[in-house]
This record gives sequence, structure tokens and C-alpha cells, in this order.
Amino acid sequence: MSPVLAGVLQLLALMAALALAHVPLGTYLARVYSSSTHLRVEKWIYRGIGADPDTEMRWPAYLRGVLAFSLAGVLFLYLLQRLQGVLPGSLGFASIDPDQAFNTAASFVSNTNWQSYYGEQAMGHVVQTAGLAVQNFVSAAVGIAVAVALVRGFARSRTGELGNFWADLVRGVVRVLVPIAVVGALVLVACGVIQNFSGIHEVGQFTGGSQQWNGGAVASQEVIKELGTNGGGYFNANSAHPFENPTPFTNLFEIFLILLIPVALTRTFGVLTGSVRQGYAILGTMATIWLAFVALMMWTEFAHHGPALQAAGGAMEGKEVRFGIGGSSVFAVSTTLTSTGAVDSFHSSYTGLGGGITMLGMMLGEIAPGGVGSGLYGMLVMAVVAVFIAGLMVGRTPEYLGKKTGIREIKYAACYILITPALVLVLTAAAMALPTPGDAMTNSGAHGFSEILYAYTSAANNNGSAFAGLNADTQWFNTTLGLAMLLGRFLPMVFVLALAGSLAGQRPVPATRGTLRTEKPLFAGLLVGAVLIITGLTYFPALALGPLAEGLA
Repeated sequence: MSPVLAGVLQLLALMAALALAHVPLGTYLARVYSSSTHLRVEKWIYRGIGADPDTEMRWPAYLRGVLAFSLAGVLFLYLLQRLQGVLPGSLGFASIDPDQAFNTAASFVSNTNWQSYYGEQAMGHVVQTAGLAVQNFVSAAVGIAVAVALVRGFARSRTGELGNFWADLVRGVVRVLVPIAVVGALVLVACGVIQNFSGIHEVGQFTGGSQQWNGGAVASQEVIKELGTNGGGYFNANSAHPFENPTPFTNLFEIFLILLIPVALTRTFGVLTGSVRQGYAILGTMATIWLAFVALMMWTEFAHHGPALQAAGGAMEGKEVRFGIGGSSVFAVSTTLTSTGAVDSFHSSYTGLGGGITMLGMMLGEIAPGGVGSGLYGMLVMAVVAVFIAGLMVGRTPEYLGKKTGIREIKYAACYILITPALVLVLTAAAMALPTPGDAMTNSGAHGFSEILYAYTSAANNNGSAFAGLNADTQWFNTTLGLAMLLGRFLPMVFVLALAGSLAGQRPVPATRGTLRTEKPLFAGLLVGAVLIITGLTYFPALALGPLAEGLA
């Protein structure tokens, strides 16, 4: 079987699995977030945190819940790392330095999971399980909760209430993430992923020393790392490590986990708004972008230039032989078009254009299908903008799902769109202009610039992957990337929730013959164009200096 055919068959199998899970999981999520009953374990949690799950919140109160909970998470994880040296189960590792502890705390709480440390050489069992793994669950649940709040803004009328953050958070963890993670972890263990609390082992003697490996609760962390679109690996090699991702089947299963909830949430959106076809229009837009990126990535990486690439069957540098170019390409596109950031290959070793594709996927806002929750609310914000553009074309007040898009709504959407590019471009310019950050670059020229641009793009978009040719464990990068992660996560949420509150307070507008049919393919095409033009072209000058210059050289 040719490598190209193998890649295509993997792609078709993945799409079939997602299609089978789309309706049942999406409908189940709609029931979870619209239920008026509470499970017994949920009641215990509400009593423990002192929350009343039946109290409706307006958007400022909902936002305060998001920010307060996330701030507590940052402080707890920071202190846990700083105290690691005196904690049991630390495997003898020392406490984490202040700048790196801040960077890691900001990273995992913001659902970014950027890692400027070697996981198996820095974090003990307690930090990995009680700190990082816990944030993998709750940061994903926060993203889903914000997305559901925005959907309620479209579904409700003449009220500013968006639900209860604490109820949405707890339900996301208890009813959605934990059950799927348990089943997924069993699958991974059965396929060879390790799950233990073993210490450090000497695995061989070599000239000048020996190699050491330590065990850990890898399968349980691996599944929520992908399912929650987190991305932080137990080992430095991430999903390229055989203890995390041993076979082609586990590789495909992990891609399935990455895409599962973001894809299902489009069905949830349709059910909660009373128009399933609207959900399919959003899903079609996401699928179009995702498939186009996969096709482009496979084309760039399978292109045969020179005898070495012809002998290898494509650009195999930096890729695992057990996954091949097909599996690596689908993984790379899926992890950068979502806010996952996990890697099963070395993105810095991709062809110039291939590396640019991974970067552009993040620059679009990771909305195809995006992170858990963040992908849906990002695409819905772009839908509001697309409707506004369509309204300007025909000279009528734009409407989406019966809600008018006025001055206030478009300002919220515009602020949401502009925040991330501002963070990426300003911080990249500062790093290139100052002398100290440049010392961390291991490459010069266009590729060196791409390393810096990729790092800030990954951080501000809450992705977490890296080109890995950059020494990011410095005070400058730990601090600035940490700030980019926090601002890139929570500032957009401010405008998403403000938009949700504004929409929920409106009275529905009845559809007329002049109303744009947003469930039709025409609108999906308009939405694809809006995403590519508005967000993609924002970064074009920067891309031209980096991956485009390298790829066309």
C-alpha cells in the first residue's frame, strides 16, 4: 500500500468515526446543559464550594466566576510547583523556578499547555496528577461553559441571564469529561500506553553515562490532554513518545479524541437554538477549512524533491516512521486547528510551506473545529461578523438566529477578533527588536523568525505546540509567553460573554423574505471567506517574512 493511500484511508476512517459520534454526543451535551436536575455528587460539590447552581447569572457575574476560578487555579498550580521539592512523590525533582512556575501555571489554566521544561525530568507524580491533570479537566470545562453561555444568548430573549457558571463547570467535568476520559484511558492502556506510579529506571548503559526513564499515570493524562484539547505531554516528546502514543491505531484514536467534543458541540448548538440545520452549517464551515488544510499539508509533505525525499516517500524528517506522513499530517493540522498543541512529529522539520500551514491554522483562531468550547464560540463570533458583512452588501440590518447585529454586537465581535493578532504581532516584534530574546534562537533567517512567530502565535491562541528550535526557558519567554497565554484566553472571553448578554436581552426578530438564510451553503461559503480574509490576511506580512519566504526560497 502506498503511503498516500494509507494516509487517505486513515482520514476516511477518522471522518467516519466522527460522523457516528456527532449526533449522539451532541444531543447528550445539549441535555446536560439544559437539565434542571443535579446529580448527587454534583450537589456535594456545590455544597463544598458554597455555590447555588439554580441561581441565574447575568454576563458580568458569569465572567466573575470564570476569572475567580481561573485565578485560584493559577495560584494553586504555581504554589504546587514551588513546593515540589518538599512534596512526596516528587521523584527527587527540585522545586520549579519562579518564572517557569508562572509560565506553566498560566499555560495549563489557560488550556494552552505550553511547556518550556522536560516533563519527565522536571515534574513529579504529585504535580503531574494533582496539578496538571486536574487543570486539563477544569480548563476544558471552562471553555465549554463559555460556549454554552453564548449559545444561550442566541437561544434566549428579553433576559440578560446566561445560566450558572458553577453548574456548567461541574456538569462539564462530572457528566462529560470524566466518563469519556475513563473509557478512553482504558483503550489507551489496552493498546500499550503506560499507567503507573513507578519511579526512575536505568534502561541501559552507554558511553559516558546511562539513559533513564520514569513511569507515571500517562494514559489517564494522555486521554484528557487530547479530549480537552489541552496538549501538554507527560514526556517531552509528547505524542511522538511510544509511552504516550505507541501505535498507528492510538495515533488515530488520539486525533479522534482531539476533534470529538468540538465537532459534537455544533450539534449541541443546533439543538439548543432549536435549529439543527444551523448547527450543520457551522459544522460544514469547520469541515471545509479542516479538509482543505489536511489536503494542503499532505501535498506539501508528500511532494518529492530530490533523491532523499523520493527514497523516503516524502518529507520524513522529524516524523515517526510508525505514523508516516499521512498520520503525522492529519495530527499536525488537527492539533493546530484546535487549541490542542499536542504533537506526534517535529513541526520545525516540516517543509517551509508545511510549517506555515500549522501556523496559519492557529492564526485563524483555531475554529475548525477549534478547542473545546473556544472553537464554537470563535466560529459564532465570526458568523456574527459574516452576517454583518452580508447586511452591508444588501443594505439591510443584519440578523443571525433572529437577533440583530447592531453597533454594540459588532464592537464586541471586532474586539474579540483583534485581541489575539495584537498580542502575537506586538510581542513578536518586541522579541525580534530586543537583543536578549534573539540569543535563544538556534536558527537565523526566515526559519529563525518563524520560531519566534510560532511561539507567540501558539501562546496567544492557547495552542501550546512549538517549532521547538527556540530555547523558550528564559525569563523573557517564560514571562511574556505566560502573559500572552492569560490575555489570549481571558480577554476574548470578556467580549464573548458581553456579546452573549447583549443577544440574550434582545427581542427575537421574525424572519422575512429578505432575511439571510444562515443554514444554507451560501452562508457557509461566506463564513469561510470571512474567516480566511479577516483573520488570515491580518498575519500575511508576518507569514511572508517567515514560512512563505522559506518555502519559496
